[in-house]
Amino acid sequence: MKVKEILESIKYIKFIGDQNIEIERVVSITEIGNVLNAISWCNDNNSELLKNCVSTSVIIISNNIEIESNQFKNYIIVENPRRTFQEILINFFMETRKAQRSPTAVIDSSSVYGDNVFIGHNVVIEANCKIGNNVAILHNTIIFKGTIIGNNVTIGANNTIGGVGFGYEKNNSGDFELIPHIGNVIIKDKVDIGNNTCIDKAVLGSTIIEENVKIDNLVHIAHGVHVGRNSVVIANAMVAGSVNIGENSWIAPSASILNKKNIGTNSLVGLGAVVTKDVEDNTIVAGNPAKFIRKIDENKN
Repeated sequence: MKVKEILESIKYIKFIGDQNIEIERVVSITEIGNVLNAISWCNDNNSELLKNCVSTSVIIISNNIEIESNQFKNYIIVENPRRTFQEILINFFMETRKAQRSPTAVIDSSSVYGDNVFIGHNVVIEANCKIGNNVAILHNTIIFKGTIIGNNVTIGANNTIGGVGFGYEKNNSGDFELIPHIGNVIIKDKVDIGNNTCIDKAVLGSTIIEENVKIDNLVHIAHGVHVGRNSVVIANAMVAGSVNIGENSWIAPSASILNKKNIGTNSLVGLGAVVTKDVEDNTIVAGNPAKFIRKIDENKN
């Protein structure tokens, strides 16, 4: 596409350069000096790298960067370069999956799914599942009985959604015996789930992943957890049974949250933190055991 086509699709402050340049690829700012007809973005801290770009490359920058006038370069000046770069990737470079059902997928006849659904190789969808429109379920993922999935959801490869959680009680002989899990998992609209992640169904009721939650690879979400809207749970995090995570919260890599704890709205659990107490709204905690670091200014979010 030409630069002018890109400009028509985004909001920008100013463009400097040639709008008729053909853009053929996307590269990082560190590579921009070695390729022609490419587009990249640069944050304010890396402005020194701009001296390496060539005349047929286009850089997205903020208004805070001073542009050298002695070299011809092409700049799209915007308020948030990273966000604009994201929009361009979505509009022009992101691959979209066409609706398909792999012949190796196994789907129970009692389960239903909507329009434009991609079901990958060796996917298993058990009985009484409901899957919305524009959903992608990638290879080797298992969706267990009774799971409900909303619209515009992406579930990666090798996931297990709706399996039995780790809940045991000793019987009269003193031996551990599994507590039956008769609940389900509900995944609402616009949720993204990475690869090799496990989300267990509730003992009673539902494990609920609210709208626009983003879950990374290698995450374990146990039975009865509730993850609030627009929250992020990142790689290797472990969320134990009946935890409640408030809206717009951030659970960092390798964090562990003890069962039945509450993570407040707009809070951040730090890298590797072990949460043994409730976390208040607008709060950062970190460490083992997790301790209060500071409050978050909610007016800045």
